Amino acid sequence: MDPVTLIVAALVAGAAAGLKDTASSAMKDAYNGLKGLVQQKLRGRPDGELVLARHEQDPKVWDKPLVQELTAARAADDPALVTAAQALMQLLDAAGSAAGRYAVVASGHAAAAGRDMNVTASGGGIAAGVIHGNVAPPDPTVPGPARP
Repeated sequence: MDPVTLIVAALVAGAAAGLKDTASSAMKDAYNGLKGLVQQKLRGRPDGELVLARHEQDPKVWDKPLVQELTAARAADDPALVTAAQALMQLLDAAGSAAGRYAVVASGHAAAAGRDMNVTASGGGIAAGVIHGNVAPPDPTVPGPARP
């Protein structure tokens, strides 16, 4: 699932669950936390906050405009937003989360990893990676020619 689709799906599911009397305080808190992060991400965008408010009232009509706003605001690149959406879906659908339904898949030449990841090249290619976020490798490889 791409990150923006995950965020929007979590907003829809969280809003629906919050309307039920059986919703736990953890679910409500997770939903409100995600919604707050989305509001921060869309703050300053001319239509962003309006689209988010309208989406909460009528998700079917406002789904595409919210996806467009989140995409333009680069929400997919915000690990806090993606993590908050995954955490909410874990509370709402633990079985789906365990099955990987809400795993984030990067497209194009990007890769998303929540844990360890190896970058390799084959056929004379060059392996390169760009790391975003707070990452500290335990035993970094020294740049230079390959060792035999």
